[in-house]
Amino acid sequence: MNDTVNPSEEYIRELDSLAGKVLELARDEILMSFRFLDRSLMELKTVSKPGLGGIASAESVMYYDPVYLLKCSQRDFKLPARILFHVLLHHIFAHPFTGKRTDAVLWDLSCDIAAESVIAELHEPCLTIDDDLRSAGMLRVLREDIGPLSAEKIYKYFRKNPLTPSRVLEYERAFKRDEHDLWHSSSEGELVISEEEWKKIARQVLAEIKNFSEKGSAAESLERNLSEGAEVKYDYAKLLEHFVVMGEQLRLSDDEFDYIYYTYGLENYNGMPFIEPLEYRDEKRIRDFVIAIDTSASCSGETVRKFIRHTFDLLKRNESFFRKVNVHIIQCDSEVKSDEKITDTSELDRYLSEMKLYGGGATDFRPVFSYVDDLNEKREFDNLKGMIYFTDGYGIYPEKKPDFDVIFAFLNDDPGRLSPPAWSMKAVIEEEALN
Repeated sequence: MNDTVNPSEEYIRELDSLAGKVLELARDEILMSFRFLDRSLMELKTVSKPGLGGIASAESVMYYDPVYLLKCSQRDFKLPARILFHVLLHHIFAHPFTGKRTDAVLWDLSCDIAAESVIAELHEPCLTIDDDLRSAGMLRVLREDIGPLSAEKIYKYFRKNPLTPSRVLEYERAFKRDEHDLWHSSSEGELVISEEEWKKIARQVLAEIKNFSEKGSAAESLERNLSEGAEVKYDYAKLLEHFVVMGEQLRLSDDEFDYIYYTYGLENYNGMPFIEPLEYRDEKRIRDFVIAIDTSASCSGETVRKFIRHTFDLLKRNESFFRKVNVHIIQCDSEVKSDEKITDTSELDRYLSEMKLYGGGATDFRPVFSYVDDLNEKREFDNLKGMIYFTDGYGIYPEKKPDFDVIFAFLNDDPGRLSPPAWSMKAVIEEEALN
């Protein structure tokens, strides 16, 4: 048996060892300046991939080519720490966990710009590199057009203001540090922790950074992006499940029917079954609820129409409807403008085709709640389970919790809007989901 080690293999091992030490130094540099990132750095695993040719991030893993990393260190000894910090920000901002995007190239680019923007605002010497001079002007222009930068805002801006291929390449040269292909494909399964775990880490970092006074206002961008990344975004379809009630349906109850005795009777007693099938069972379905529409000029008629259709489609997809429903679609600004009662899908189709918005004044949510309370007292509903209020969020919320569940549904994120009451549920619906 030949135990001789091939010199090339030994050389690769030596490079791998050196690259590992470079990453350890980079990690130490970051922790010396940002000690509140210790947990997140521990959870982000670094895995050597000789021949990779660069850096690739996945869910909880940073893959690196040792040769590439050493060349980066040779070019600028701060670059490895910059790359590691960039990939770390992707994870604590939940960038890799966004699901399918209509334009993955724009999403990847938006995430890179958001991460580099935070780093630029920190002004941390251990992360500052010569290339920052080139990207500073580009960031300044984006902030003038968008305001505070986050991946979601940058992505929406690029969707509304399409980039030429040459402009995309220009942005990538200035802000790209890692490849994101693994974000959009199945995970390789190495050392992965869940999205929820990363959000817990983000919330922990967010809590600790508030006490981290050394960085002062320079850490505001990090804190703002952390707030967005750690925010719990509720699934609108799941929230609708709060509106279900038990109701008797004329449907065979497989759970309570014994086919053995039934078939035995048919075969041995001249077609007479031993047990008649139960023709009904209790099922969770939706019958009574309210859709309130804020008509204070915040949403166009087409957007409202799409939202109502989207809501009904979600319910019908899960067989959540009774055959007959009792849904009130109420339009309101500072007062109730209209109330349309829907009892089946044909009436819904008619309403949507003929719908006109009434209002345009200031927003006050309270009149709708008072109006629905009156409907309840008049026994308009058999069992009202909830209200969905579609709004921009700029209005006066009621203080008292009603006797039914409430979902405030907002179109897109808006950091300027007031938070809804603690007793309500919040759903943010991306405009693209309505198309």
